[in-house]
Amino acid sequence: MTGEPSIRSKTRPVPCWKVSSLTFLAAGLVLAGPIIAFAQTPEPSSPVVLDRVVAVVNNHAILASDIDDEIRLSVLDPAIVGQPVLSRQRALQQLIGRTLIQQQIREEDLETTDPSQAEVDARLMELRKELPACVHQFCIADAGWSAFLAAHGLTLERVQSYMRFRVEILRFIEERFRQGIQISTQDIAAYYHDTLLPQYAKGETIPPLDKVAPRIQEILLQQKVNVLFDGWLENLRKQGEIEVLDPTLEFPASQISPQASSQAGFESGGDSTTNPSGARGSK
Repeated sequence: MTGEPSIRSKTRPVPCWKVSSLTFLAAGLVLAGPIIAFAQTPEPSSPVVLDRVVAVVNNHAILASDIDDEIRLSVLDPAIVGQPVLSRQRALQQLIGRTLIQQQIREEDLETTDPSQAEVDARLMELRKELPACVHQFCIADAGWSAFLAAHGLTLERVQSYMRFRVEILRFIEERFRQGIQISTQDIAAYYHDTLLPQYAKGETIPPLDKVAPRIQEILLQQKVNVLFDGWLENLRKQGEIEVLDPTLEFPASQISPQASSQAGFESGGDSTTNPSGARGSK
C-alpha cells in the first residue's frame, strides 16, 4: 500500500480554524465532565490538569485518559497473550482506527448494527469462559469475574460498553465486506493440502477434507474480509483529518499500514488463525 496517513504533530503553529475547533471541543468536554480540578493548596486558583486532548480525529477529541482506558481494556483481547504491554503510541492508533469506523457507522446511519443487551451479555460470557487471562481467576464464577475486573482497574459497566461497541463494529464489517465473497472448492482444497496437512507429524491422524472443509471455508472468508477491511480503513485514514497533538505519541507512518484491523484493536471476524481440526494454529 502506498501513501501516508494525514497525521501531523503539534510542532508548528496551529491555524486559527484549528484553534477554534479545539476550543469548541474543550468546551464540550467541560460540559461532559470536568477535566481540571483545583489543588488543595494555599493557592486555590492554580489548576491541576487531570486530562488533556492528545489527538483530534475529524473534530473528535481523544484524551490522555482514553489512552489509559485503552491500555486497561487490552487485557480483554485474546491476541495479547505473550505480547508486550500495549504502548501508548499503539493504543492511540487503535483509538484513531475505531473512531474512524464509528464515525462511518454514524454517517451511514446503520441501526441494524446496534446489538441487543442479550447479545452483549452472551459475548461477555464467552469472554469469561475463553479469555486466557481469565482462566486462573475462574472468571466463569461471578466472584472470580469481579476479582479479575478489580485487579485490572475495570468496571462491569465499562466492559459492557466496550463489548457493545466491539460487537457493533464487527456487525458493520460483516455487513459491509462479507457479502459477495465466494470461496471456491479449489481454494479449500489448496488450503487443506498446502497449509493444514504440513502441520501434522508423521503418524498423526489427519482429518478428512470433507470434515474440515466448512471451517477452512470460514477461515478463508475471514482472511478476505480482513484484506478488504484493511484497505478500507487505510483509505479512511488518508481522507480523514487526523492531528496528533502530543509528539511523544507519534507513530511511524510506515508502521500504520497495512495492519489496520489489528491497530483498531480487533480482527474483523473471529479466530481466523485456528486450525480447522482444533488441534493447532495455522497462521
